[in-house]
Amino acid sequence: MVKNRNILRALILLSYVAITLFLVYGVGALYSYLNTGADRSKMLHTELKKIEQYLPELTWAPLKNKGRQMDDQTLSEIENDYLDAWYVRHVAYKTNLKAGIDDYYTESARKNIFSIIKQNKLKKITIDGTTLAHHLTLDFFSEDGQLVVLTDKNVLEYKRIYSNNTFFLETYETATYKIILLLEDGFWRVRHLIREDVSKVNRFNTRKIDATLDIKGINYYPQKTPWNMFGKEFNDTIIDVDFKIIKTAGLNTIRIFIPYEDFGKAKVNSEKLKKLKQVLDVAHTNELKVMITLFDFYGDYSVLNWTLNQKHAIEIVSRFKDHPALLAWDIKNEPDLDFDSRGKINVTSWLKRMSVVVKSIDKKHPITIGWSNAKSAVILKNKVDFISFHYYKKNVNFKNTYASLKKEISSKQIIVTEFGTTSYKGFWKPFGSSEDKQSKYYKYMQEQLSEQGISFMSWTLYDFTKIPKEVVGKLPWRRKAQEYFGFIDKNGKKKPSFKYISKD
Repeated sequence: MVKNRNILRALILLSYVAITLFLVYGVGALYSYLNTGADRSKMLHTELKKIEQYLPELTWAPLKNKGRQMDDQTLSEIENDYLDAWYVRHVAYKTNLKAGIDDYYTESARKNIFSIIKQNKLKKITIDGTTLAHHLTLDFFSEDGQLVVLTDKNVLEYKRIYSNNTFFLETYETATYKIILLLEDGFWRVRHLIREDVSKVNRFNTRKIDATLDIKGINYYPQKTPWNMFGKEFNDTIIDVDFKIIKTAGLNTIRIFIPYEDFGKAKVNSEKLKKLKQVLDVAHTNELKVMITLFDFYGDYSVLNWTLNQKHAIEIVSRFKDHPALLAWDIKNEPDLDFDSRGKINVTSWLKRMSVVVKSIDKKHPITIGWSNAKSAVILKNKVDFISFHYYKKNVNFKNTYASLKKEISSKQIIVTEFGTTSYKGFWKPFGSSEDKQSKYYKYMQEQLSEQGISFMSWTLYDFTKIPKEVVGKLPWRRKAQEYFGFIDKNGKKKPSFKYISKD
């Protein structure tokens, strides 16, 4: 009995100590919170992180404002809050919800936004929009540091309007804005936003390159790292050996792929850029040209992400547009495969914008879009410098397929940037192909390509041991077939098809 009482007393004492510690910790945490100020990111309805959500091009004119002298930190805060205000407004007009507006607009400025949201709700209208470029001038900064006046010239705006969830109108406009911002509760809130000098932008792809390309090429991944060429196992010595094989085989061009997320999305990874430069340098040493395919494994296309996408493209294109190995830019690999899941309008609008971005940076090199089939290749034909499509159907049908496309597009060069067939025959396809059948396929295709003078890029140099499920899905019969598209087998031995890797 005495023992049980001692245990009970010990438990009561421990409980008392625990409760006391909890109360002391709680009071301390409350005191700390009250004396350090609130975490602003937790105050926001939207919890904005612009590095991931909204990064339009932005430039400031030299500071010659009236009033108080501006310091760099305050200017940065003004810029951040001003762009946040644009972003939450885009979200509000897309969703017809008010979340976040209170944080970035004063009470009087909110009235106009809320009125538009109310009218759009009644009419069942939504506006999917963004701004892509801002050119800011600081006109005035008050002596008390509480008010600024800005002019934002030639703001490039894109809007896609839906009525009853049905696409209605798409427009590009430029406008100039006069803005007054007030500092309230630590936020630079928009007090006035006056829009003027509005003009429609009708023509974007004005730059054209009429050069005819002589391509005898191949799509390239290292054998051990397919679809992860720029990862931890990157080895430019292996790539150099492969490029020598390609050059000796009579080819002159390779096509490579830049994964959007792997390269850092809007904040492009500097180490990845170094590796890409190494690949281009090795290609140049081996007298090979390179077609770079952007945005691999990207499939969002939403308008609110356009500023991030264009920042990604600008950084890569600016870095390599003068490299001697560069031949052309492929904006996106097989984007038509995303039509059903993402919507054709979303995909094609995004392609048009990214084409404009690349052309605006690189004035010399042609662009294309790598469509998955000849039928899709007529889409946006006036936005690219040459037409490219992929062909994986029966080789005997190629001649008619190409002839039909040529009838629709007679003024531009047409290039087959992917074609090939597997040599797989095994458990998952007991009546499948063989290395002999693969060889005959390439022999026939090279005869057709040579006869009609068609530039080409086959798929691919090597058989692979592992195919990521993101490429062909989880179905084992599809994955197995994809492993055997190469001209060189898994043991490094040239297959019979290697004889027809080039048409020469």
